[in-house]
Amino acid sequence: MTDPLSPARFDGESWAAHWPQRRIFTAVDTHFDDGRRFLAAWAAWRDDPARCERLHYVSTGTLDTLSHAPATDDPHFVRQLARVWPMRVAGVHRLEFESGRVVLTLAIGDGPHVLQKLWLRADAIRLRIDPDDDALATCKSLARIAGDGAVVHAGPHPQLARSLEAAGFAVDQASQTLNMPITARFAPRWRVRRHEPPLATSASEREAIVIGAGLAGCAVMSRLASRGWHVTLIDRHAEVARDASGNPAGVFHPIVWRDDSVAARLTRAGFLHALCHWTELEQAGHDLQRSSRGLLQIADTPADARALADAIAHFGFPESYAVAATQDEASRIAGIEVARGGWFFKHGGAISPAAVCAAQCAAAGDALTRRFDTHVARIEHDGRIWRAFDSNGEEIARAPVVVLANAHDAERLAGLYGQPTRSVRGQLTVLENTPLDALRVPVVGDGYAVPLHTHRTLTGATYDIDDTGRDIRPASHEENVKRVAGMLPSLNGWTASAPEGRVAFRCVTSDRMPMIGQLADEAASRASAARLSGAWPLDLPRAPGLFGAFAFGSRGLVWSALGAELIASQIEGEPWPIERELAEAVDPARFLLRALRHGAFS
Repeated sequence: MTDPLSPARFDGESWAAHWPQRRIFTAVDTHFDDGRRFLAAWAAWRDDPARCERLHYVSTGTLDTLSHAPATDDPHFVRQLARVWPMRVAGVHRLEFESGRVVLTLAIGDGPHVLQKLWLRADAIRLRIDPDDDALATCKSLARIAGDGAVVHAGPHPQLARSLEAAGFAVDQASQTLNMPITARFAPRWRVRRHEPPLATSASEREAIVIGAGLAGCAVMSRLASRGWHVTLIDRHAEVARDASGNPAGVFHPIVWRDDSVAARLTRAGFLHALCHWTELEQAGHDLQRSSRGLLQIADTPADARALADAIAHFGFPESYAVAATQDEASRIAGIEVARGGWFFKHGGAISPAAVCAAQCAAAGDALTRRFDTHVARIEHDGRIWRAFDSNGEEIARAPVVVLANAHDAERLAGLYGQPTRSVRGQLTVLENTPLDALRVPVVGDGYAVPLHTHRTLTGATYDIDDTGRDIRPASHEENVKRVAGMLPSLNGWTASAPEGRVAFRCVTSDRMPMIGQLADEAASRASAARLSGAWPLDLPRAPGLFGAFAFGSRGLVWSALGAELIASQIEGEPWPIERELAEAVDPARFLLRALRHGAFS
């Protein structure tokens, strides 16, 4: 076995000796290039009987990296790469192989500091540094993510050895020779960073409680079960997906905004991640009732249509992701007349949320224990484990980890400061034998229309903030029809006689971003309010083993799989699947953090 500190090439053989010492091994490659190093690491992992349980390979690249999957003659690699190779769009792409035991995380962007946007703990680092690069700044960024004893391999560079030592790395003496490859190990003799990189949750047993069996809860359960956790899934209903996740169908698509905002980037990442996850379920034999002809979005105004067409061109989105459509083109796609142009998402569409939930539960098998028809009145932590109790004070379940995925009720169980969530009533309308019967694809915009079965179209949904009424209202049906008619003129003047309807409630926050991640220890934060007045998210004390996945609003289908992967990664101490900036935008502690910064507890 090659000594991991020798000037060897960076592939699986150069650090495989460390695999048996870790259940999860994370390798970082600062330039993906043609992918050969990843393929070598993957091959070494496959051939090593003492391999780690889960190998993470994190690398960076430009958009050109995604033009073609890495070339290989191995048919095993070819098939798996072709199956999951991502669209040519910027962001973080997480690709899973070997039933999730080999994970490639590609951070794609044009800037030189893409790696700095990620959050992870590296065990091995392959560094390529150009002569004009700032060696010290690069080494400091590596020190931010290096685990204890992390090994660095790099090519010759005149300032690199000194810069590594200044950043807390011990450089191998043989590397001091001019024009020799450099190897080093992270062994700082002083504090070199403000925050420790991610570590696994200190759970004595890999058991978790997930409260809520809708899209969010079933997704979290699925991602934990895939990692070997046993999950107790609790819901107040008798079956999965009985609230908003029980709608006949839901639409899924990315969003295109002129500034490619945080919300647009998060939705893009969630959309692409969901497609991969659903494909895995379908290939395993689960019918998700997913449409296959794409989805059409109608612009609010002709000016918006032109502006977003410019944005699609500016960001260089491929046609497989989004394409601008004139009014005539949109009408041909829809199969009926549309009021304005818009955008076509080839891989967007409609799907059954309940079918997704059921498939995730079925795939979990014996890793899942169902506790349905059960209301959780409170949760308590005794310093070691969490307990969930019913209204009679009887214990329902216990585990070191709890995930609140029960929409608005999560705020109550967690006792969150400032009541950050609100409930939104949404009434759906199912139309029969209308001019929309010829509709070929789901259409969204100011409302939506989804072809269900022959002569049936799902439309909706109203957005009634803080309205708790569960009654089906004729006025809400009229509102749904009117808004759809504004996109699809053939519905103008059409009236429904007692159409079928359904009411469900969405949970939203004031900033319309979801709540995903570890919850703060609010009591400890308030007690240290003065010290935390200038805090950043990583400064906040966190409630041990308590996580949230709620307030997904109307984007549960798009955000739930990615949110579940983020939570599972935080629990396991794995590289996060999105940029840290995006994770902080959905951090459940963000409202508490703002209150601390504004001196609300002083």
